[in-house]
Amino acid sequence: MGGLTGILKQNSAVTVYLLKSFPGDFKDQAKSLASAIEEVHEPEELFPGVYTTGELGNGIREQSLAVVTPQGLIIITGCAHPGIVNIIQRAKIMTNTDSVYLVIGGFHLSGTSVSRIESIIDSFIDLAVQKVAPCHCSGDKTRQLFKEHYGSNYIESGAGARISLP
Repeated sequence: MGGLTGILKQNSAVTVYLLKSFPGDFKDQAKSLASAIEEVHEPEELFPGVYTTGELGNGIREQSLAVVTPQGLIIITGCAHPGIVNIIQRAKIMTNTDSVYLVIGGFHLSGTSVSRIESIIDSFIDLAVQKVAPCHCSGDKTRQLFKEHYGSNYIESGAGARISLP
């Protein structure tokens, strides 16, 4: 959310999909800059093959994006406060997709124990996640452990990174 205003100042000819639970002043600011605002609560298909998970989480609410590709599902997260494994499970169910090609974004695991991170890595493997690109709030230890487990299927990511996909 932090970069939305800057993006809209560069290109306001977009529709912004915001959670219904977002604060009114944030929605008002986005409405003043974007050509259209859509409020999201439930999972839905935004465009053919492009889905929002809808609102997830009890405390800090978030949505993630899921894109169906021939290689498998690509899941783009924010900070994953609702739990990265929960997000992957929701995305697979709502898109009826078995294979996950890539999970990219924050995994919200900074400061988490090694055993917990390894348990989450095991869940990724069980959920058929082929490639990972953890960034920002994932934490250095998380990135290191995912890199060790995923090897060449680990993608360095972060602000300004460009990732080519097939």
